[in-house]
Amino acid sequence: MSAAYFYHLTRRQLQTSLPELLSKALGQGWSIEVRTPNAEKAAWIDDMLWIHPEHDFLAHGIATGQELDADHPILISNGPALDAPRDCVICVEGAEVSESDIANSARTCIMFDGTSDPATQVARTQWKSLVDAGVTAKYFSEETGNWKLKFEKNV
Repeated sequence: MSAAYFYHLTRRQLQTSLPELLSKALGQGWSIEVRTPNAEKAAWIDDMLWIHPEHDFLAHGIATGQELDADHPILISNGPALDAPRDCVICVEGAEVSESDIANSARTCIMFDGTSDPATQVARTQWKSLVDAGVTAKYFSEETGNWKLKFEKNV
C-alpha cells in the first residue's frame, strides 16, 4: 500500500510550495489531482497557478465531471475522490482524504499550514485516522528551509 505524505508548511505559503510539488509530480510523469475543501479554494488555486510568474506554466483545469477532465495533467477538485483516480493526489486546506484514495494513487500528499492551529488539528486528525486504518504516514517539515522527513509511522 502507498503512504500518506504530510507536508507541514511553516516557512513558506501554499502558493509557493504547491507549484514546486506539482512540478516534481509532473516530472515523474504523474497525473495529479489537487483536492480542495470547497469551490472558492479551487478557484483560488486555479487563479494562483495562472498568475504566478515565478513558476513555469503548469497546465491545469478545474474538475467538471466531463470527458475533457482527462486532458488536464493537473485537475483541481473540490469534492470527494474523482471517478478516475489520478497518480498523485494533493490535499490542501483540510480537504478530505481516505484510505482508498491512498491505495488508488502512487502518491498522496496532505499539505497544511503549520501557523494555523485549526489546520494543524485537522492534519493531526487525518494522520490518526489514516494510521488507524493501516496506512503508512510520513511527516515532512520545512523548518530548515528544505523539506526533510522528520517522522514515519509504518503500519
